[in-house]
Amino acid sequence: MTESKGTSGESGAGGRRRAAVTRETRETAVEIRLDLDGEGRVEATTGIPFFDHMLAQLGTHAGFDLEVRTRGDLEVDGHHTVEDTGLALGQALAEALGDRAGIRRFGFAAAPMDEALVEVALDLSGRPFVVHEVEVAPVMLGTYDPGLTEDFVRALAQTAGLTVHVRMRSGRSPHHVLESEFKALARALRDACAPSGRRGVPSTKGSLG
Repeated sequence: MTESKGTSGESGAGGRRRAAVTRETRETAVEIRLDLDGEGRVEATTGIPFFDHMLAQLGTHAGFDLEVRTRGDLEVDGHHTVEDTGLALGQALAEALGDRAGIRRFGFAAAPMDEALVEVALDLSGRPFVVHEVEVAPVMLGTYDPGLTEDFVRALAQTAGLTVHVRMRSGRSPHHVLESEFKALARALRDACAPSGRRGVPSTKGSLG
């Protein structure tokens, strides 16, 4: 059984876009606090240090204030912890954006890290779709399985209503490749969530989704 609780996604004081989400299952308990108009302050505790490091990259480079508290069945493996964190974060993003009026909607970024370069193009379309073309060596990064990154992106896209294309252009070190990916995802989200200066929903249909 899954229980998810969240804010309505309404703007708070000063028009800030915030959300708080709690997601509980038999396998995980996730608490997310997200402020899209923050300063890049991040506190992440998931029990997987490398994943915490990647969430810090995501919040910092997106300019989001982000708090993540996840307790998962790490005695099994990290899959449920990473995936459910992505699901809860995507829900928080969707709620903070509300009806998505006045946003740029599209974002693109390429983030080099030494020999690694990953590109991310995304659309806050309301429709989840993922193309993930990243290949890294199947070696553990501490207690983190690099293969879980795609699961995180897919979970995030599912609940955020996000179309995202991720492509690795070069890379050798799994650490560098994944950090490049999270930074590019962050910068693309920052651009897509930014105010456009226009009123209304950025769609000829009049709504997104």
